[in-house]
Amino acid sequence: MIHTLLTVEALLLVAASPGLAGLLLLGPAPANLPLAAVCLLPLGPATAAALYALDRRDRDLTDLHPARSYWRGWRLNAVPALKLWTPLLAWLTVIAFTLTHFTATGLPGWWAVLLAAVGVGSLLWGAHALVLTALFAFRARDTARLAGYFLFRHGRATLGAASLLVLTAAGTAVLTEALPALLAAPLLLSLLHSSRPVIAETQEDFTA
Repeated sequence: MIHTLLTVEALLLVAASPGLAGLLLLGPAPANLPLAAVCLLPLGPATAAALYALDRRDRDLTDLHPARSYWRGWRLNAVPALKLWTPLLAWLTVIAFTLTHFTATGLPGWWAVLLAAVGVGSLLWGAHALVLTALFAFRARDTARLAGYFLFRHGRATLGAASLLVLTAAGTAVLTEALPALLAAPLLLSLLHSSRPVIAETQEDFTA
C-alpha cells in the first residue's frame, strides 16, 4: 500500500505539473482567478487516473505495478474527466470571482453565504463525479446526473467527502498551501473508501 500511495502521488504530481507550475507563477490577486482555473485543468484527469489506480490496488492486493494502472487510467479518463472538470472549474471561478468582488455587487450579505454554500455543494458534486468518471464508462451527462443524485442519496458518502474538504482546507490554512498536493494520494484513498456505497449502488443498479 505504501508503494502504491507513493507511486500514485508522484505520478499525479507529474501529470498535473504543467498547471501546478503555472500556479506558482501567479500572484494571489483575484484578477488571476481565471488563469488559476486554466492551470488547474490538468488536475482533473490526473485525479481521475489516481482514483482509478487506487481502486485497482484494492481489487488485486498482489499488484505491484501502480504506475501501469495510473497511466491506463489517465488514457481512459482524461477526456471524460475534462468534460466535467472544465465546467466545474468555470462555475467555481465565477463564484470565487463574485465573492472576492462582493462589495461591488451591491447584493445583501446573505447572498455571499448562499454563494459559498453553492460552491461547497459544487465541490462535493465534483468529488462524486470524479469517482464515477474514474471507475465507470458513462456519458458525461449521465455521470453528472448520477453525481447529483448521489449527493443526497448517500449522505454519509457526501459527508465523508465534506470532511476531507474541511480537513484539507484547515491543513492548508494552518500549515502550507502545498499540503493538498503532498497528501493527494491518501486523501483520494479516503475518498474512495467513503464512496463505497456510491460505487456499489452504481455497479448494482446502473451497469449491465
